[in-house]
Amino acid sequence: MAIEANQIVSIEYEVRDGASVVDSNVGGQPLVFMFGKGQVIPGLENGIANMNMGEKADVLVKAGDAYGDYNEEAQQELPREQFAGLDLNVGMTLYGQGEDGGTVQVIVKAINDDSVVIDFNHPLAGKDLMFTVTVQAIRDATAEEAMSGIPAENAVEDSGCCGSGGNHGCGCH
Repeated sequence: MAIEANQIVSIEYEVRDGASVVDSNVGGQPLVFMFGKGQVIPGLENGIANMNMGEKADVLVKAGDAYGDYNEEAQQELPREQFAGLDLNVGMTLYGQGEDGGTVQVIVKAINDDSVVIDFNHPLAGKDLMFTVTVQAIRDATAEEAMSGIPAENAVEDSGCCGSGGNHGCGCH
């Protein structure tokens, strides 16, 4: 039976790039998402579409259906003074603000005397990925989840903690 759009799916996964494990939630919290909403990479979603609860499978996701092909033009050379105060190393990940105001992840590709080359490609761009996936749960979305697109397991609780005038053990002062 195929998983249907707007159902809530919980999976345990390990993802490998060749022999290297690049991410895993095995033994931890499952990844919970609404199927058909683009909340996980397309190749993974397509690869689990016909799986059933409790089923385990290896899903090969080609680069184009994962984090895209590597774009050689997605690099930029910036003046080194823009990185003043940072102890730069080739390969390190930096986070900045993109033109749309969102967070952008870049990788330092080269450090020259007066400039730094950064790469805007996702670290896994251009790579085929092998997921070992276990479908832990499949359920229909509640009316609220269907409207918001956010599974209850991923919702941020609005407890009023910080707005209630006191410190209730949640890090607010």
